[in-house]
Amino acid sequence: MSLTEMQQVIVSVADKAGASVVGIGRNRRGTGIVISEGKVLTNAHNLRGEQVTVSFPDGRTETGSVSGADLDADLAVVAVDTGDTTPLTWAPNGGVSLGSPVVALANPAGMGLRVTVGFVSGTGRTFRGPRGRAISGSLEHTAPLLPGASGGPVVDVDGQFVGLNTNRLGEGFYLAIPADDELRSAVERLSSGQTSTRPRLGVGVAPAAVARKLRQAVGLPDAEGVLVRMVFDDGPAAAAGIRQGDLITRVGGQALTDPDDLYQVLDGIAPGSVVSVSLLRGVEELSVEVTFGEA
Repeated sequence: MSLTEMQQVIVSVADKAGASVVGIGRNRRGTGIVISEGKVLTNAHNLRGEQVTVSFPDGRTETGSVSGADLDADLAVVAVDTGDTTPLTWAPNGGVSLGSPVVALANPAGMGLRVTVGFVSGTGRTFRGPRGRAISGSLEHTAPLLPGASGGPVVDVDGQFVGLNTNRLGEGFYLAIPADDELRSAVERLSSGQTSTRPRLGVGVAPAAVARKLRQAVGLPDAEGVLVRMVFDDGPAAAAGIRQGDLITRVGGQALTDPDDLYQVLDGIAPGSVVSVSLLRGVEELSVEVTFGEA
């Protein structure tokens, strides 16, 4: 593709999709996409509270309210007056594969449309969401993006939606949640007001390798488990007496070796359940009863 042809693609995509790309919040907080009349899709980590300022490319600003959010999946839908803005068109069947040229669009906090070009450099990638859970199946691309670009679209050369830019991966790469049937279903649920109700323990945890190094650094023997780095005051763990520095070894009888084991166990716990949690506090073995609320 010549430079002139590339310019034509950029201009064409900006004309087709640019009006659907909105700013979320202020001070470069994030970007969003008009996904249907009255609805904007963005990343959950772009939001602060139940209301948010949405800035449109024509200079109009509106206050939107969160219809539904899933912090684990890093998705949120905002209800807002979208006026006569045309929603972004979804590409059929995901639309792109390894090596496909793509265009990324962003409008950080309404500071103006940015359009960049890159290629799909990987598929099926995994990264951690805001609460540490793995988000799998993501699309990796090389279109450069400014801070505040998360929640914006990556589109194909026809301007059709193929991914939601979500996570910066080092220098020069970005990960996007693919615009597939799973994302469509999530958007429908969040648009109707459904939110995540996964039980939470109310702790921040360390990766397994970090946990081993920290225990060794203070002279404690190696042990399998999930190390508690912080305890949230309003969570079930705090109510049960779990402390920073505890090593959680079992939840409900299920042995843990890394944080993904913990998330898997939590996904199977019904809200309101009382579950036995085994832990090591230094070298002392303890067992506590944890009552799980909703997310």
